[in-house]
Amino acid sequence: MATCQCLLLPAPFKPTIIPPKPTSKITCSSITTQSQSAKQHLLTLISDQHRGLKTQNDPVKRSSIIQAITAMADLGKDTVTTDDSLSATWRLLWTTEKEQLFIIEKAPLFGTQAGDVLQVIDVEKRTLNNVITFPPDGVFFVRSSIEVASSQRVNFRFTSAVLRGKSWEIPLPPFGQGWFESVYIDEEIRVVKDIRGDYLVVDKAPYAWKE
Repeated sequence: MATCQCLLLPAPFKPTIIPPKPTSKITCSSITTQSQSAKQHLLTLISDQHRGLKTQNDPVKRSSIIQAITAMADLGKDTVTTDDSLSATWRLLWTTEKEQLFIIEKAPLFGTQAGDVLQVIDVEKRTLNNVITFPPDGVFFVRSSIEVASSQRVNFRFTSAVLRGKSWEIPLPPFGQGWFESVYIDEEIRVVKDIRGDYLVVDKAPYAWKE
């Protein structure tokens, strides 16, 4: 009996193509969206706090604001905030600094009202003026020298202080030194933490203050 021998050839190899898993991309636009959202949240929280006067007696509100500041710091942690972007006239929006809040609160006892509270910084000239205005003619300001210590930290040393009216001026002695960190900065606002654990939120004033 004749037999039939069949040659069995292997089936052609077809590789299994596994589609790549989708990966989430962090884009500049997504970071910007996060920053804008976090910034708006912070600004909303401080908008009715009278520069921090109301926050002093509201620990829950204070905690919420500091959490929002921490979120801003996370977004700004890899940025440089001690370059030329720091040079500006910055105007106080909110703070925990008791000395500034005391002056703002008690100014009416001296027949006046506190106007803009400012930080005037010039990185190139290594100067910082802390300013409290008393419109129309009064001003109290403290001059400081500064030194950039890191990508976000600036050391400062007070050099003199002046209380000035329309036609008079009282010089005061300098009193102290320390550092502050601008943990977030953009074209509109700056968020700051200092050596004492105080916080500061400022925006760019629509003018440049000069002595």
